[in-house]
Amino acid sequence: MSESPTPTPHPAPSHRRKRSLSRRGAIGAAGAVAAGATLTPVVFAATDSGAATDSGADAASTGATPAGTEPETFPATRSAAATGADTTAFPASYVGVRWTGAATGAGISFGDGAVQRVTGGCATVDDGGTALVASGGATSYELTAPDGATDVRSLAIDCTHGPDRTFHVPSEPTRVRGVRYLSRPAWGADESKRYKDGKVNSPEVYYPLQTITVHHTDTPNADPDPAATVRGIYEYHAVTLDWGDIGYHFLIDEAGVVYEGRYSGDDGIPAFDADGKLVTAFHTAGYNSGNLGIALLGTLTDQPPTTAAKASLIRLIKVIARFKGLDPQARTTFVNPVNGVTKDVTTVSGHRDWLSTECPGQTMYDLLTEVRAAAAR
Repeated sequence: MSESPTPTPHPAPSHRRKRSLSRRGAIGAAGAVAAGATLTPVVFAATDSGAATDSGADAASTGATPAGTEPETFPATRSAAATGADTTAFPASYVGVRWTGAATGAGISFGDGAVQRVTGGCATVDDGGTALVASGGATSYELTAPDGATDVRSLAIDCTHGPDRTFHVPSEPTRVRGVRYLSRPAWGADESKRYKDGKVNSPEVYYPLQTITVHHTDTPNADPDPAATVRGIYEYHAVTLDWGDIGYHFLIDEAGVVYEGRYSGDDGIPAFDADGKLVTAFHTAGYNSGNLGIALLGTLTDQPPTTAAKASLIRLIKVIARFKGLDPQARTTFVNPVNGVTKDVTTVSGHRDWLSTECPGQTMYDLLTEVRAAAAR
């Protein structure tokens, strides 16, 4: 039994929410006391019109900036669905693809006509293949599906050229037990993408933390705009794959900046609720509940993470492990609280320890022993 959301064929849904999101503290008072974290004031998300809202009050329409926040603009992420071949109305940063059938054998070509093999990357699906392919601003592409594939879908994603949207982000740095991170509005997360047909697509559920899994995003290295890439991954996971949110709890870019991932509710530290339970995300199919996912931006197959990224990974694992009483070097038997499936793994593992995948890349995987030891000190 899989615990991951399973996309079903359907017409292009509306991911536009029909009510405003509630006011959210990135770190609630109860969670901050429990974790020794710095309190963050409040976090807001942009509405579909680009205005920011609080529960019951449209701050943008009144010209007010909520206390403890300041306005910041990000390009709205635009996307256009297609099947097979398409010409986009905008330069696409990425193309997200999904099909049912053989997991390998797909290809994609852009304006030059050269076909490149579509590799699985990090995300996995139960009944077919999927990938997020960097398209470098292409305005046309053609997807070739494996023989016999059905329900072939693709989504051209523009993370950088859309109209500006305004977010109200915390004025002071957000930290969790001393580790600084960017909250969801601070990287431009459009919370309406968590909604489908007026409802939260994947409602939050929480379980005790058992393990931590390391990933790479299989996106280009030397990324000039990592926040845009995070928005692209969010679009791919939430919309293309119909998961309803970004699949990781945290992401780390090459400069060592930590990004809050999966939405975790109105209270508690990022990734957890006020009772210290972990929100279920979508990074390791079949083993998500109680398993925290951290993704390093880039492709770490032939090159290691940057020094800054590795240092942030170690710090983040260390504070989470101490907070929850985990030994990063210990072997443990993970027990899926949803279906009882078990897996023997190290407390801090790589994606490939759970499933057949190259993630988190060979060079990153080879460093996990060092990362565990450093996080345990």
